Amino acid sequence: MLIPLQITFHGTQTSVKVEEKIKKAAEKLERFYDGVISVRAAVSAIQHGQLSGDQYRVRLDVSIPGKELVVNREPGDSTTHRDPLVAVRDAFKAMERMLCGYSEERRRNVKHDAATPHGRVIKLFTDEGYGFIETPNGHETYFHKNSVLNNAFKKLKVGMEVRYVEEKGEKGPQASTVEIVGREARHDERTHLL
Repeated sequence: MLIPLQITFHGTQTSVKVEEKIKKAAEKLERFYDGVISVRAAVSAIQHGQLSGDQYRVRLDVSIPGKELVVNREPGDSTTHRDPLVAVRDAFKAMERMLCGYSEERRRNVKHDAATPHGRVIKLFTDEGYGFIETPNGHETYFHKNSVLNNAFKKLKVGMEVRYVEEKGEKGPQASTVEIVGREARHDERTHLL
């Protein structure tokens, strides 16, 4: 697994089974959104007395470029979260839905934004996972591999035309939501359909 993962337990003992379930579910998140930076999972036991038993709350914090998504699954009145594995499953299913929705929203925004700037890839550092785009006004703008849509960073080549959204980064402007355009994008779409 490439995504940094942090798992904590509160009010309950560490469980190897629960940790394994979380690890597998976190790996699966990359299928729903390929820009996941990190995942933090906290499993908490909520005491409801000796007769009703413990129930479990699972909180997930998932970092993606420019955003933090949070799922905080409370057990509520249901007894289904007496099993921590069920609580973990439900939390990750909710996160999968959030990531799918966010990914779809980003795709719609990129497709409908006619003012999205175009540029050309002028430098690529594939081993380090980043590159630079030359903007229409001649400036260089940094981008990270997680900003490239459709997991297409490996397909990029120097000189390719891309569309991107510029945002403020820690060291100045950077490109996010980078998408290949032109002949290369159409060829990739046709290959994907076959």
